[in-house]
Amino acid sequence: MSNEFRELNHTAADSSLSAPKRLQGTTALITGAASGIGRATAIRFAQEGADLVLLDLQSDALAGVNALAEHYGVRCLPIETDISCKEQVSTAFEQAHEAFGRLDSVFANAGINGVITPIEHMELTDWSQTIGTNLTGTFLTVKYAIPLMKEKGGSMIITSSINGNRVFSNIGFSAYSSSKAAETAFAQMAALELADYRIRVNAICPGAIDTNIGQSTEKTPELEEVTIPVEYPEGNHPLEKAPGSPVQVANLALFLASDESSHITGTTVYIDGAESLLRG
Repeated sequence: MSNEFRELNHTAADSSLSAPKRLQGTTALITGAASGIGRATAIRFAQEGADLVLLDLQSDALAGVNALAEHYGVRCLPIETDISCKEQVSTAFEQAHEAFGRLDSVFANAGINGVITPIEHMELTDWSQTIGTNLTGTFLTVKYAIPLMKEKGGSMIITSSINGNRVFSNIGFSAYSSSKAAETAFAQMAALELADYRIRVNAICPGAIDTNIGQSTEKTPELEEVTIPVEYPEGNHPLEKAPGSPVQVANLALFLASDESSHITGTTVYIDGAESLLRG
């Protein structure tokens, strides 16, 4: 059993002291659900009674998350989906509607670091892939969720980042940071536009979180050409002296998906142990 799953089970044991479950009778859709923050959130939402629509490109890993979530007695629909592809996202939401007939919360979480390289050396294809996955993927997720949520309202949560919002010193991350800055602006625009439907839209900005996103990140040799005249203090995570865990972000997403945050919309929430206050 992984440390992450132990932490989730410990959290579930704590939450079992209070009834009813916080998401009982609701349906949640999560993108990037096969790993990291998305995986932790899927299990956390399942623990609190939500039926799940799970979207990701990693079909094998997605099946594993599906099995873990079903352990808590909820219904799950895993769908292999490229969130940058309009047709695939549209089809996924059609399948969600056919299976559950409703959506109460949407976690637009999927994203990539993309190719990390100085602006001078960045290829348009690398820029477009990062923007397409992170920003266009978020737009498509929100766009196709609206018709399923207009009647009863609900919560949309977008995973942004401290990069592009509080931190601008990570050389090579210009495409990633631009996409994340745009996501927070998009969340605020959507929050006001969708308020009449009682759809809340908020953004989460994690700092360093212990996930596997770095495994799919390419750094080019040209990064060595650029130096940053900044000296960071030792221990750049003041609160806990270490990166955060996906479960901690999942707990924040749970709060924003639940009725406990019913008067919160258009808000950006930083979850980084004060990391960005040192690095901004």
